[in-house]
Amino acid sequence: SGLDPTSVDPVWIEATPADGGCTVKISTTNMGFAGEVVQDLCKSLGVTELESAADFPDEIEAFRLLLESVNEYNMLRLKMTAEMADASNRVKSLVIKAEDARLLGAMRLMRQHYADLYTLNGELVREYVKRANNHEALLAALKEVNHMIQKASNLRVGGPRKRVVADSRAAIKVNNTQTLFQIIATGNDH
Repeated sequence: SGLDPTSVDPVWIEATPADGGCTVKISTTNMGFAGEVVQDLCKSLGVTELESAADFPDEIEAFRLLLESVNEYNMLRLKMTAEMADASNRVKSLVIKAEDARLLGAMRLMRQHYADLYTLNGELVREYVKRANNHEALLAALKEVNHMIQKASNLRVGGPRKRVVADSRAAIKVNNTQTLFQIIATGNDH
């Protein structure tokens, strides 16, 4: 695995007999590490299907804050897109007014409209930079969301692993964070 053993929290693995098989409890505060242990154990033991329950309160809290950030970035993106559409309409209006003034021979008014257009263009460029920065921050946050889904899916094997990914994406699509947290903890959305 790619984990640095000196940076991993302690791990406790406890196996107890249960119903002709075995129940394994992995205790650690690092979800990624727990997932790697689950994957390695299942591969070594030939386990092809595995459900699990997980409890990582610190990582869930950090994930909750991340989801709030994603929501804020999305709201800001929508607001800036609406403002850009308004500015685009103002650009069109100024171009038409400047052209009308030129046709009427009102050069002073034409120059004023073009000066206003130049100012508005500068504002649009500054807003574009803000939108680009917001977009980059949103992409970085979404990458972290995907990483969390991957860590949660690694706590399961086979069908349950695939279900965690599919159900998590479905919960995100409808913005249902409670269901998403449930999926991460239990592997199920119910």
